[in-house]
Amino acid sequence: MFNLKYMRSILFFSFLLAFLQADAQRNRYFFQEERSNDGNVVLINALFGWHKPGGDLADRFGVNSSTGGSVEFYTKNNLIVGAHSNFYFGANVNTDVLAELRNAEGMIFGDDGGIAEVRLRERGLYVGGHIGKIFSLSETNKRSGIRVTVGGGFFQHKIRIQDDPQVYVATLSGDYKKGYDRMANGYALTEFIGYQYLSQNRRINFLIGLELTQGFTESRRSFNFDTRDRETGSRLDFLNGIRVGWTLPLYVGENPDEIRY
Repeated sequence: MFNLKYMRSILFFSFLLAFLQADAQRNRYFFQEERSNDGNVVLINALFGWHKPGGDLADRFGVNSSTGGSVEFYTKNNLIVGAHSNFYFGANVNTDVLAELRNAEGMIFGDDGGIAEVRLRERGLYVGGHIGKIFSLSETNKRSGIRVTVGGGFFQHKIRIQDDPQVYVATLSGDYKKGYDRMANGYALTEFIGYQYLSQNRRINFLIGLELTQGFTESRRSFNFDTRDRETGSRLDFLNGIRVGWTLPLYVGENPDEIRY
């Protein structure tokens, strides 16, 4: 008869062998031979960025962040045609448009005499299209390489007045905020240079690089309450920063009956 100790050892190694066989099957599935990433592709990108303002924009705002998305058609010849949008937000506002409402200690009082916690924030939007090309660096993966795109679109920015929900300030309610928000917009140009990676097994796909934006904007408010004047003339607003994106590729023209994850 088998000793109990030996029986336990046999059972342990039997379970271990079964686990390794199952793991091998799983590895054969996940690490199978690489698939082709040739042909036309629709790229859906989730975008994130960090930017430093320049030009007239640097007088108004500090560094900001952004999030957005893009849809692109990536041809088999490595050409890119697409559209994208970005939403900009930041907490660094250099111009205190509410200075006239503050007391000597910098506080703003509500209509009921309470102290209002009013904060200034940056908000911005870019919507546009772009064209470009991927310059391959490898013979084994010609769909990845240096990515260069140029484009144009609409750019807008303003100061968001985040008022206190508990303390009412009549002069900062409703449309009165428009007299302080410095909203400006106009057309803009944008350039990107970086790296685009599309894996041959289609599991890891991303882009990263330097993004430059030049906005040719004008004030869209007829009167600023704090300066008792109207901002006239054209603005030159720059945004320079890093853009990263996670890419979902949809390969065009494949057999619709074959669905693989």
